[in-house]
Amino acid sequence: MDIQTLQGQPVSILGLAGHQTMEPDCAAMAHAAGINYFFFYNLSYAALLEGLKPILAGYRTNVAIATGSLDRDLGNLRQYLDRVRRHLDTDIVDVFFAEYVSPADDWEQIYAVLEELHNWKIKGWIRYVGATVHSRPLALELIKGKQCEVLMHRYNMAHRSAEETVLPAALRAGLPVMAFTCTRWGALLKGHPDWPAGAARATDCYRFCLQHPAIRLALTAPATKAQLEENLSVLQAAQLMPKEVAAWQAYGDLIYGAGQDTFETKWP
Repeated sequence: MDIQTLQGQPVSILGLAGHQTMEPDCAAMAHAAGINYFFFYNLSYAALLEGLKPILAGYRTNVAIATGSLDRDLGNLRQYLDRVRRHLDTDIVDVFFAEYVSPADDWEQIYAVLEELHNWKIKGWIRYVGATVHSRPLALELIKGKQCEVLMHRYNMAHRSAEETVLPAALRAGLPVMAFTCTRWGALLKGHPDWPAGAARATDCYRFCLQHPAIRLALTAPATKAQLEENLSVLQAAQLMPKEVAAWQAYGDLIYGAGQDTFETKWP
């Protein structure tokens, strides 16, 4: 299964995600360069959303919009979906995610949420049912149970344990995976004293994620047009060579460190 626009075009390998301080015109700049997948966590991402409106007005069938919610109340979820559709003046949202599914969740509640999203798809309100999850065991549960059609999962140079189970399972199931936290919240861009070759660039991080065959798309959330312009080069970049992949894996191991930051390493 692949993610396509309403017109049947495949989504780009790089997707633009909202950033709270994103400069105006980033959405237009990304779209002009070939990005056709746009993601926002909620309606507070004003710059991305305002930039999206004219794109949707002229090219709705050629772009995919994605959002979601961590709310588990079905009524609240429906209200959020309706607000998104009104705000962007669109009848349908391409991908809607049950966000941040975690071990703290009630699994019965998660099933109810995903069932509701599937009902929305039948009604024509959304096109793909998605789930966002850090936990690998839960990701495997979703894949094996065919509970979602798109998986958004943490994957980067430092956090590669998904390669052992989650990504192979998704590949076998034909389930597209969207990689997020590709720069490990910027930590991969800061370098390491034991790494003399210099810090990774954002483009290195996205290319690393995209070299895995299970990763369909990498999300980028630049704050400035200059950052976006650099990141857009990924659209034309060659695939990393095995030697480069091995080097970035070694770099990622250094950045991962001793695992003292529980938020960063609770689900490696």
